[in-house]
Amino acid sequence: MAGVAVLLRLLGEVAAEVGGRRVDLGTPRQRCVLAALAVDAGRVVSVDLLIERVWGADGAPRARSTLHNYISRLRRALAGAGGLAIVRRSGGYALVTDMTGPLTDLHRFRELCAAVDAEVDDEPAVRMLTDALGLWRGEPLTGVDGEWVRAERDRLEQERLTAEHELVDARLCAGDGGELLAELSARATRHPLNERVAAQYLTALHRAGRTTDALEHYRHVRTQLVEELGTDPGAALQELHRQILAADPRLVAAPTSTAHTAAAPQPVVPRQLPAALSSFVGREDALRQLDNHLDATGTTGPVAIASIIGTGGMGKTSLALHWAHQHTDRFPDGHLWVDLRGFSPDHPRQATDVLADFLAALGVDRGLLPQDVDARAALYRTHTTGKRMLILLDNAATADQVVPLLPGGDACTVLITSRNRLPTLITRHSARPVRVDVLTDAEARTLLATALTDAQTPVTSQQAVTELITLCGGLPLALGLITARIRTHPHLLDDIVADLREFGLDALSSGDPDSCLAVVLSWSLRHLAERHRAAFALLAIAPGSDSGLPAAINLTGLSARETHSVLRALTDASLITQAPGGRYAMHDLVRAYAATTAHRDLTEQARQAALGRVLDFYTHTAHHADLMLDVHRGPLGLAAPSPGTHIHSPADATEALAWFDSERATLLAAQHVAALRHSHHTVWWLAMSLDTFHHRRGHRHDRLAAWRAAAQAAEHLPDQVTRLVAHRHLGRACAAVGLHEEAIGHLHHVLGLAEDHEALYEQAHALLTLARVWGRHDDHKALDHAKQALHLSRGLDRPLCEAHGHNAVGWYTARLGDHDTARGHFHAALTLHRRHHNPTGEANTLDGLPSWSDCCETPRVSGVPDQERDRRSLCSCPPHPTSRLGVPPAGHRPIRPRVRPGGRSPPSTSSPWSPSTRTPRTGRRARSCVARACTPRTSSSGPGPVTRAGWEADRPSRRNRGGSRPSRSSWRDCAGRTRN
Repeated sequence: MAGVAVLLRLLGEVAAEVGGRRVDLGTPRQRCVLAALAVDAGRVVSVDLLIERVWGADGAPRARSTLHNYISRLRRALAGAGGLAIVRRSGGYALVTDMTGPLTDLHRFRELCAAVDAEVDDEPAVRMLTDALGLWRGEPLTGVDGEWVRAERDRLEQERLTAEHELVDARLCAGDGGELLAELSARATRHPLNERVAAQYLTALHRAGRTTDALEHYRHVRTQLVEELGTDPGAALQELHRQILAADPRLVAAPTSTAHTAAAPQPVVPRQLPAALSSFVGREDALRQLDNHLDATGTTGPVAIASIIGTGGMGKTSLALHWAHQHTDRFPDGHLWVDLRGFSPDHPRQATDVLADFLAALGVDRGLLPQDVDARAALYRTHTTGKRMLILLDNAATADQVVPLLPGGDACTVLITSRNRLPTLITRHSARPVRVDVLTDAEARTLLATALTDAQTPVTSQQAVTELITLCGGLPLALGLITARIRTHPHLLDDIVADLREFGLDALSSGDPDSCLAVVLSWSLRHLAERHRAAFALLAIAPGSDSGLPAAINLTGLSARETHSVLRALTDASLITQAPGGRYAMHDLVRAYAATTAHRDLTEQARQAALGRVLDFYTHTAHHADLMLDVHRGPLGLAAPSPGTHIHSPADATEALAWFDSERATLLAAQHVAALRHSHHTVWWLAMSLDTFHHRRGHRHDRLAAWRAAAQAAEHLPDQVTRLVAHRHLGRACAAVGLHEEAIGHLHHVLGLAEDHEALYEQAHALLTLARVWGRHDDHKALDHAKQALHLSRGLDRPLCEAHGHNAVGWYTARLGDHDTARGHFHAALTLHRRHHNPTGEANTLDGLPSWSDCCETPRVSGVPDQERDRRSLCSCPPHPTSRLGVPPAGHRPIRPRVRPGGRSPPSTSSPWSPSTRTPRTGRRARSCVARACTPRTSSSGPGPVTRAGWEADRPSRRNRGGSRPSRSSWRDCAGRTRN
């Protein structure tokens, strides 16, 4: 390792670099040990002095042993630095090296300052002092603390201040004046009683032709000295004042050398901005954010920095250039621009080279530039201080590319574009992040309309434009490629749409890699670690359009902390976005590209293992959540999850419902993926686990889709009962959305198979559902099916099934006018529900009592002293898992006798349970699951509730069904076909 460059930094954060690589120096106190040795590099520092510097004068009880440990760790950390060592000497330690040149930036700074004293010419002195001050990167000894550190920091700050004074003196002697005004004005404000600073400022003002201001400032300084210190200015400042009054020509003398130096640039106003896009549209919110940030920082200082962040191809550069050209008049001192090529396959631009270009643009002779990047950065800050300039840093990948290019003073504005979030700029330099997303449909339509107008293409079909917008997903790069093709081939609009529909990303390929979406995205991936690229690929093949953290943990196979770190990296790289609720999503075209990388870069085994884990996660978590919603549900006998699967178990019904709500679409997508993988058991298990949730929330069409998939999967499973259950649930789901003929077909199919296999429980269930279906048209048939169901359920050890049978028989008996018989069945149902702690079933039964009791001579059920009160009590109780047996579909009719006993008219529609008095959607009961189960109906075909959510969600289908109810003959035909 001999010859490797080693640099210890003290003039800023305490750090070490070996061969350009930063070394981890450990804890702050351990770094303090190194700093205590480094300030006296080459000399022995006693152990007692080290302890005093690090722990203070009193020291710590075990400071000596701890010091030895720190020394050992520092030796290991610096082991790769050839020629550098911490050696034990008599009484202490020394930091030594056999390399030539200063070991620390502090010693290099002092070496340059000492060389200035021996320099005769001013111009070399200016260069050396500029290089020396360029080594400073902030407050010295940052990151460590203590009494010695604070004292040493003050001493070093004084050394810097002295060097700054020397540099100004040298520049004044070299002929500078007006160029120093901004810097000296700020310094005079910070040091109002420093006569040396005052003299320099007076000289610069006078040399810039502002003699009146110079004399006024002298009077101001004199007044402050008298008031604060009780003394007049010193002889030197008074003599300078006399020279200014006398217009002494020596104050405006020519520089000692006429050569162009790095400190005396030619007056140049750079105008480097590329042209803005003529087709720019939209982005009003982002433009407003940039305007507001510039206005705010323009009045409160410091340098205004904004970072435009977004996925590759999102239009960041277009936005930056559009904004910059709108505000050129605000930057009279020029505009600097550079493409940092942070994500290019070529090497990114280095700050050293960019600084050379910027300084040359500002008139600095390249041959006189310092070689050190910090010195160049200091010189750059010198020449931008006090100027109102715009610096546009395009396509940055890291903060290291950007920080050296930040200008001096507070009059400049910096605009950065990056695919990465660059948190260092936000936290340390107060950069304002401005995230850009896809264009809105309206903006995309405007962009395409402009292209079509320019190409004089008649739009015969708005459908083609709409489909283009959908296929491009609002991604500006994709839309830009499309508009370019439209302008080139205006007659091929339909062909362009067809190609994009068929070939996706491949249809957007281009000979220019900068304009090829797949290539642009690949550049973003190049800078990521392997596990980040793997996670990016796996997210594309995961079920659903987005994923939560628990699903991502199972998908990646990493720990929670590692997965969160990976997702954060992908978010910072703008490859995925984080939505509210902690979910992560991709743009559709980005997902398409990520899917290609999954099949290109990951093995089939890795892909299938990831999908297996995430499907097992959804299946097992859904089952656990379902058990929270329905305590009467038995276990499904799921297979053991794949190795590495992390299952989430909701703590209660509320958490279970919240989880189902957040994963609603993803769970159906997971079921679809399972079907494609021929994981038939998984398809079935997911349908079963989702059924309670779909019922509670009124997601009838989701429920239908889940059971259609489950019925198909069941055909591949050996268990006949599984097929029975699937078709029974499918029949119920069909009935709920008005597909009555299909529902009857499935249910009669269940009855036939159930009889063959003596599956009495399934027969009873199917008969109850048939009762509800027929109850929409024929109460007699409905009652027949309900009686058969009750008869079968009595022979089973299923008391809740029997309770629902009683409820159904009671319901249709009451509708046919036999209220005494109905009363007995309702009483039996209530008794069973209460005995087996099923409050929702109890509420379902009580739900019908107000309707039929109005028609009876005796409005009370024996053992039920006040059914309306009980029902209200149940409806306001906390959510409880529902039993879904005997619950009818939406739109069932209320119990109304054809002739009321005693010749009385039917009850008024404004009864306590009429639609006009239904619980509001925002009421407490409406927010509880039981309350939704108890919400009164407007019409009925069977016992039990229709959920408020179901009512609201299914209004369109209600209206549609209203005009297409099957005729009596069609019902008979349907029944005949299913029997045959």
